[in-house]
Amino acid sequence: MDTYNIEIEEILQRVIKIEAESKEEALIIAKEKYRNEEIILDYNDFKNVSFKHV
Repeated sequence: MDTYNIEIEEILQRVIKIEAESKEEALIIAKEKYRNEEIILDYNDFKNVSFKHV
């Protein structure tokens, strides 16, 4: 029997509302909140899964 490497990729996605003076500032705030674990994606945010041979 052979062994194969299979990559499993899950995509989690959530849209959040950020109050800011600009789109750029909103992006910075969202990134900071994510890094500080104020935003944590989980199974409720599941969007897709894919499998491929690597």
